[in-house]
Amino acid sequence: MVSQKTTQTIASAGLLFGALCWGVVWYPYRLMQEAGVSGVASSFYTYTLTVFLAALLFGRHWRGLFKQPASIFWLCLVAGWTNLSYVLAVIDGEVMRVMLLFYLSPLWTLILAHFWLKERVDAKRLAVIAVSLTGAFIMLWQPGEWPLPSSRADWLGLSSGIGFALTNVITRKSAHLSIVAKSMAVWVGVIGMCLVFLPFQPLAFPAPATFSLTSWLIMGLISLLLMAATLFVQYGITHIPVTRASVLFLFELVVAAVASYYWAGETMQWNEWLGGGLIILAAVAAARAEAT
Repeated sequence: MVSQKTTQTIASAGLLFGALCWGVVWYPYRLMQEAGVSGVASSFYTYTLTVFLAALLFGRHWRGLFKQPASIFWLCLVAGWTNLSYVLAVIDGEVMRVMLLFYLSPLWTLILAHFWLKERVDAKRLAVIAVSLTGAFIMLWQPGEWPLPSSRADWLGLSSGIGFALTNVITRKSAHLSIVAKSMAVWVGVIGMCLVFLPFQPLAFPAPATFSLTSWLIMGLISLLLMAATLFVQYGITHIPVTRASVLFLFELVVAAVASYYWAGETMQWNEWLGGGLIILAAVAAARAEAT
């Protein structure tokens, strides 16, 4: 029998591994974009491969495919948009800027939890909202302009964070779903969203036969990262306190900062550092507020 300490150690390692995956997954997607494959098309293929691999590993779970509750449909829809918009944002925009906008998600989670789950908003939670908004204001500030997202990637990153918050709230109301069912819902949801947006893509949808061996290897690597990250994160969140999980997952920002600097030559301005720091502070405070 596995001890509680061992379980928590594995869960913590799983969260750090998931953060590592999400901190670098943008790079192979950018390589696909440079090869002429749009983010929507590459997401379609990578998540299809992920579902295929998961079906082989968890085939016995498919027996109850048509007996899932209605909440799994909403999880598919919202989580699908969350993941797709995140991928599109980090392909087109500055990685750290997009991720910091995404990490406004604790703000949206607190608001949604109050109005949907009827959770109490106390002084601590109001302070989190204020700090998050202040950080966003500073990060988005430009002389002579309103502090609003200034690019398509900014808006996608922001909407992905809102979607992630909504996904969290739906997940809370779907405690009866297994980790595999929730993970499958996310992956299938992305495929569905890709099918919706494919007709509007400027680049033609590539047939499988047009991909080189290198492209297939890159997409296979992404699929393995996505599947492992999703399962490890779900396991980690299930077995350790939300406060610790949220703080551990901020490791994603460290990985992304280093990777974007060395792989893409991206740097942040002073206002992005300051605003981003406040957003991270608010994210940690939000996790502590949820634990109380």
